[in-house]
Amino acid sequence: MAFIDDFKKFAFKGNVVDLAVGVVIGGAFGKIVSALVADFIMPIVALVMPSGDWRASGIVLKHAADAKDDVLLKWGDFAGAILDFLIVALVLFIVVAKIIKAAEGRLSKPAPASAPTTKPCPFCLETVPLAATRCRACTSTFT
Repeated sequence: MAFIDDFKKFAFKGNVVDLAVGVVIGGAFGKIVSALVADFIMPIVALVMPSGDWRASGIVLKHAADAKDDVLLKWGDFAGAILDFLIVALVLFIVVAKIIKAAEGRLSKPAPASAPTTKPCPFCLETVPLAATRCRACTSTFT
């Protein structure tokens, strides 16, 4: 029973549950951003590019002995993957760094002001404890 109790403590700890929720939400959000990039942004990029379907472009490396061993380097697909990543990173930056931090700033309440524990000496302006009756710097007596 100790193993099961330890497992429950581990599995339902706040950090583990938060991480699991973050992974699931991140996966769903990644699919949304990937669909946005693939369905809306990449067609616009394809319109701007001179060859149209630029992801299909590549360089064929011919094998000297046999033509069936030709290698296709898909530089267009690689460039598209880099562009996809940059767009996903930009969207995540905007969402996480800007929107969520702004929301956290509105939700956080300022800490209540604590009572002062020191006071200035009226003669030399040195900081002394509230209960002090004599200044440690100028030895003046005050109440």
